[in-house]
Amino acid sequence: MNLGKFLLVIVAGGAAATSLACEYPALITVPDGQTSTMEELIIAQSAVREYMAGMEAYLACVNEEMNAAGDDAPVEYKSIMFSRHNAAVAEMEAIASSFNEQVQTYKEANPGN
Repeated sequence: MNLGKFLLVIVAGGAAATSLACEYPALITVPDGQTSTMEELIIAQSAVREYMAGMEAYLACVNEEMNAAGDDAPVEYKSIMFSRHNAAVAEMEAIASSFNEQVQTYKEANPGN
């Protein structure tokens, strides 16, 4: 193995181990607005807020790891970290959208509430 590949393995391995310190929150389940009660949606709203706060902490951790690696970090490492960041943001957007859709579904199914 040449020195360049060896260093890349060492840096990538260290970066992977470091990024494991970034705790990715568990995915939450959004209840079905058609069959949920208002209480279930309020509980879900709290879970969504907690999840979003956890994801914000995860994103901050990923950003700190990228900054700590610096401009000289291997391109592959930067690519992995950008992918992790973008995937987390996409998941957050999907959860928020799903929750909002189910709240709207609940309102349509329960017009008196």
